[in-house]
Amino acid sequence: MQWTLFQLDDYGPWTTTPQPRREMDLQALQSRVYATVAGAVDAVDGYVFPTRWDNMLAVTNGLDREGHERLQTRVRNRFPVSLSCGVGVAETPADAIADATTALQAAGSAQGERREALRGSFGDDTGDLTVAHFDVVDATGDYTDRYDAYSAHRAIRQGCDALADDMYDRHDALTFFVGGDNAIAVCPPGTTDFSATIDRVLERTGTRWRVGVGHGATAREAGGAAKHALETGRERAQAVVEAACD
Repeated sequence: MQWTLFQLDDYGPWTTTPQPRREMDLQALQSRVYATVAGAVDAVDGYVFPTRWDNMLAVTNGLDREGHERLQTRVRNRFPVSLSCGVGVAETPADAIADATTALQAAGSAQGERREALRGSFGDDTGDLTVAHFDVVDATGDYTDRYDAYSAHRAIRQGCDALADDMYDRHDALTFFVGGDNAIAVCPPGTTDFSATIDRVLERTGTRWRVGVGHGATAREAGGAAKHALETGRERAQAVVEAACD
């Protein structure tokens, strides 16, 4: 699978030049840059996830070198920052993003003179993807309607962090909080044992999760199948539902 690390080159200096900028200006810029990157990645049926906002990780099967270059130009023309890209292809998400990071780090620091670097390898014929879409069982009843908003947020994020740790350590999968009470994991093909993961997270944090698992040639296809499987799990009160492969 192909992954890209998108990293803003000169974001740090921009936040303090000519003087420290207002925090809401920074938040607004981050959201607009993310929306621009997400639009380009979505056009090839990929997924992009903000991590530290000036760093974004994306499943980019189908986004070739020219597509990355066009996105860099778009960001440069719209915003006061530029975008560098590290691209990696590997059997697992963890290995692909590690390779992408190494390639980009070799081009120089985000706080240095580096501008619009594009490094790494591209995959012409990447394989199928497995996406797992998790949500908290009865988040409204257990958290939203029982606790203050910040306490509910903390509890769900702690559960998501435990989920991400387990999926990464045991499966080399990358898991991201995607809002509300949802998390998405992009997994190596053949990943199983989701039930054991859910049990371990419950024991560690007290949060109850369910998951739908989907497969496909693109992140959108696999993610769509995972969403439908998750809805089936809700209807049937099942913790794990895997969509049938075509």
